[in-house]
This record gives sequence, structure tokens and C-alpha cells, in this order.
Amino acid sequence: MRTGRGHGSRRLGLTSLTIAAGGLLALLIGVAFAVLLWAIADANSSTSARRASRTALVEAGNLEQLVLDLETGQRGFVITRREEFLEPWQAARTELPAQIRRFTETATSPEQTRIAEQITQGVDSLLNDYSVPLVEAVRRGDPAASGLSATADGKRRVDALRAQFDQYTANERAQLAAREDTAGANARRAVIAAGVGLAASTALVAAFTVFQHRAVVRPVRGAAAAAERFAGGDLGVRIAPSKVAEIGALGTSFNTMAASLQDSRRRIMESVEAVHRRTARDLHDGAQQRLVSLMIGLRLARELVPDSESTATELMDQSIANAQTAIDELRELASGIYPLVLTVKGLEAAVRDLASRCPVPAVVESNVDRTIPTAVQSNAYFVVAEAVTNAVKHAQASRIDICLDLGEILRIQVVDDGVGGVGAGTAGSGLTGLADRVAAFDGTLTIDSPPGGGTTILARIPIPA
Repeated sequence: MRTGRGHGSRRLGLTSLTIAAGGLLALLIGVAFAVLLWAIADANSSTSARRASRTALVEAGNLEQLVLDLETGQRGFVITRREEFLEPWQAARTELPAQIRRFTETATSPEQTRIAEQITQGVDSLLNDYSVPLVEAVRRGDPAASGLSATADGKRRVDALRAQFDQYTANERAQLAAREDTAGANARRAVIAAGVGLAASTALVAAFTVFQHRAVVRPVRGAAAAAERFAGGDLGVRIAPSKVAEIGALGTSFNTMAASLQDSRRRIMESVEAVHRRTARDLHDGAQQRLVSLMIGLRLARELVPDSESTATELMDQSIANAQTAIDELRELASGIYPLVLTVKGLEAAVRDLASRCPVPAVVESNVDRTIPTAVQSNAYFVVAEAVTNAVKHAQASRIDICLDLGEILRIQVVDDGVGGVGAGTAGSGLTGLADRVAAFDGTLTIDSPPGGGTTILARIPIPA
């Protein structure tokens, strides 16, 4: 560009200005990406460290549970001298070597390794120096085996081990908290640095709006609109391709990031659903079965107590009632985490079971006649469950209609005849969670809720081929 006024001075031409600005912009973006890459590497390192800590905590808990099973089975045998009470003891004794190895291998620091070695030595001593000889003595009929000193020694050993487990767990949780604090601080610094870099880049791009309005501004506006939708939770938004190389690269990066985040959220939700399924199964197969066994034992013991012993019989009856209440509450808890019927019979049966337990009359129509992926099935169920819960709690509805339509996509519709008036501004965290669930599987969620006209929630989830 020339001034044409004869001053003899030369101004930067558009090409030179573009090259200079482009170089500066590239430098800023490079720094921002370097900071982001550092943040990502730090986040990955922190995630690995946190995962190791959580694994260590889990293995410590498993080993402590085996110790408790060992002590419980041994105590029951010493008291009753009946071999069936040794079953938990035998099972714990069998699993201890492998669990001890996993426990020591997952220690995350030299200090934790030292404590882990002390714990394993204590466990070995409890088993070989106390528990096994005590069981053998009881089997031989040694009267000293049931004495106060023998049980006191066992209690002392177990209490010492529990204290060591508590110290190990406290240390691990402290390390985990420190790692999370460090990761959070690094992430905040990275965000600030990246924000500064992006702000500077935006200012530089703004200087070129006069020269490159058609080539830059319009595509950037489109990218901004996409980013706004993306920030609002629409992970399916994408930027259209551009003939401008820089804008095209930006679009590609944005689309890659959006796709990556969408896949990441889907994997997280699938992982959460898997944890829910496993937790519900463990509750059913573990604690619930133990409680059932306990109640059976109590009932058998009740039959052995004569009715003339009123105090004992009342205590036994109360204990049996408490055990039954615990079983019912545990069964309800497991069903809330992940209903067993969903795993065994599928989506339609689970939704019909949900409707049968709904305090508001609920009618289900369904044509789900084939198997769908487990993750989609579980998310579809919880979409229905959340929509029904909202209708029961907030809509003052007298009827709820649920429709499941399976074609190329899974169409879920929940309609109530309540007060309506649900909008984007009034939707609570439950409906926001529904949108997140559906969006994670490339689906869409629409809410039609005129005031006084009821609410219709419609979710569409594609079924993978």
C-alpha cells in the first residue's frame, strides 16, 4: 500500500503485513498450544497418579475385608465348633496370597510400601501364628482354645491391623488430595496462559477485519456460533469446511476436539453405567446374600430357643425383623443404582417395572423387539426414569404416558398431563442431565411444555449399526 504523498517513506504492503501478523499469530498460537499440551501431559500424569491411588485404596480395602472374613469365620467356629462356620475363613485363607501380592504391588510410595510390608507381615502372623493354630486346637478339643486369652490375643492382632490399614488409607487419601490440588493449580495456570494467548490472537485478527472481512470475519462468526452452541452442551455441532486455509484448519481442529469430547463423554457414561451395573450386582451377590444367610441363621436359632424364654425370643424376633428390613432396603438401593430387570430382561421390561412402581398411573407402549447396545439401553432407561421422576415431583400430573419406538433410531417419549411451563430457563439439573445423556450418544432432546398443557419430553438416540 502506498501513501502517494512524496514523503519517500515505505509502508508495509498487505503481503508483508500479513506475513508479519501471521508470524506473530503463529507464535501466539504455538505458545498457547504448548501450554495446552503441557497441561494435557500434566493432566494425564495426574490422572495416572490418581488412578494408582484409587487402585491402592481398593486393594487395601479388599485385603482388610479378607482379614475380617478370616477373623469372623474363625470366631464363629471357636464359639460353635461347627465346621460350616469356617467357610469364610477357608475362602479368605485361599484368596489371601493373591490379594497380598496385589496389595503390595499397588503401593504408590516408599512410605506406603513400608506400611504395606508391615501389614502383610501382620496378616501372615495373624493367619499362621494365631488363627491356624487356634483352629487346630479347637478341632483337637483343647479347652484353652476358647479361653479369654486366646480371643483377646485375636482381638489385639486384628485391632493392630485395622490401625495400620487406617494409616495406609489416610496416607493414600492425603497423597490423592495433594495430587488433585496440584493438577487443579496447573490447570488454572494453563487456562490463564491459554486465555492470554487466545485474547492476543483475537486482538490481532481484529486488526485485519477491514482487509479480510469476507475471507475471515464471516467464517469466524460461524465458528463463534458453533463454539457458543458447543459451550451450551451441543457436542454434535461442527464447523463447515472453508476455502481459507487458516479457517479450514481451525474448523478441522474444532471438529476434532468436539468429536473427541463427544467420544470421551460417551466413554465416561459407558464407564459409569458399567460401574453402576457392577455395583448393583455386587450388592445383590455380596451384601444381600450375606444378610439373607444371616436372617436364615437367626430364624434357625429362633427355633432352638424355647418360647418360655420371652426375653430371648423377643430379641431374636426383633433381630429377624431388622435383618429383613435391611435386605429390603439393600434390594431397593441396588435397584436404584441399576435395576436387575434391565440386565436380565432388557429395556422394555425395566420400563414396565418402573411404571408399575410409579405413584402416578403410568401407561407404557413399546415395540422394542430386538437387542440394543447395553450402554444405549441403560441410558434410555435412565432417561425415562428421570422424566417420570420429574413428572411425579413437579408436574402435579394425574397420568403419564411412556412410548418406546425402535426403528433406525430409538425414540423415547414421556408425556404427562401436569401443569407444564418447563422451559430452558426453568429446567432443573435433572432435565440438563437428560440432555447430556442423550447428546453423549449423538441424540437429540426436545421439551414441549406449554403452561397448563402438560409436558412432552422426546428423546431420539441413534442405534449403532
